[in-house]
Amino acid sequence: MSQDKARIHWFARLEHRLHIWRESRARRKGRTATVLPFPGYGGTGWVRVVGRVLIVPPGRRTESGEYASVRGWRSFVGIPVSFANVAVTILGRTHEVIADRGGVIDTVIDADLPSGWQTLTMTVEGQEPIEAMVFIVGDEVDFGVLSDVDDTVMVTALPRPFIAAWNSFVVDEHARLPVPGMAVLLEQLVRQHPGAPMVYLSTGAWNVAPTLSRFLSRHLFPSGSMLLTDWGPTHDRWFRSGREHKLSNLRRLAAEFPHVRWLLIGDNGQHDESIYTEFLQAHPESVAGVAIRQLSPTEAILAGGRGESPDDHSDAAPWVEASDGAGLHERLTEAGILH
Repeated sequence: MSQDKARIHWFARLEHRLHIWRESRARRKGRTATVLPFPGYGGTGWVRVVGRVLIVPPGRRTESGEYASVRGWRSFVGIPVSFANVAVTILGRTHEVIADRGGVIDTVIDADLPSGWQTLTMTVEGQEPIEAMVFIVGDEVDFGVLSDVDDTVMVTALPRPFIAAWNSFVVDEHARLPVPGMAVLLEQLVRQHPGAPMVYLSTGAWNVAPTLSRFLSRHLFPSGSMLLTDWGPTHDRWFRSGREHKLSNLRRLAAEFPHVRWLLIGDNGQHDESIYTEFLQAHPESVAGVAIRQLSPTEAILAGGRGESPDDHSDAAPWVEASDGAGLHERLTEAGILH
């Protein structure tokens, strides 16, 4: 036990103690935990369930019932409930799972659901069950879409620390702008490939998942599973590696769906090109193509520069580039991925 504690970074232990202190204060005030489900996915006989257990302040709604404008910092004031017991019910059968140190639920459960969007429920501490959505990929499906979020579908200039903090903690969620033409592009991709999974893979924190869901819905992006990360220290380092987060999830998707070839969509602001190149070289059979949104000079400055474009994209899959969704649509049509 002492050896396990020694392996955990001291800052991670400090963060955990802070969460426990905040949780104790909140519970003394009579507040209870809730589970926030995120869109998951699955295949034949299994489901990847994702969510987070938090004690959250009540959200304000407008007269129409929609959530009022939310400053980014409000997404980070929820208190994670470490190692909470969560009941996940699928097809009438309840499974007990345990959240991690940051309150994150990310687990695979055996269940045989039909393909397409399906529902399950999650509950914690005897609260009312909350519905969660999962997209089940059929064995006959051979195409999927995976897209980065920041500066690919949403203009954020996230990589630069000051801009990241401004966008994450200050900017009103209704002020965030979509990248022109990307919603139409993604919608046409999933419409032309019935049953194709849509996955949004981002280095953004799970804290912003509800905000991201509302943004995608408001701007008519297709529904999709979300794979975000938990900011802060890990057991052995100060902060999580965004690059490794993306690569590990790409490798996982390739292993889980060997029959699916993915169209990988990103931008040239920082690392997407090198990440996709590395994945393409290691798993050429899992890549249908790569589409890179090119940042404008101003966006590139805000994003901290452009990533280095690989000299050789390989002939294993088409590689296209354009400045917006309409341009990528044209290039993907030329490449035969769209028609």
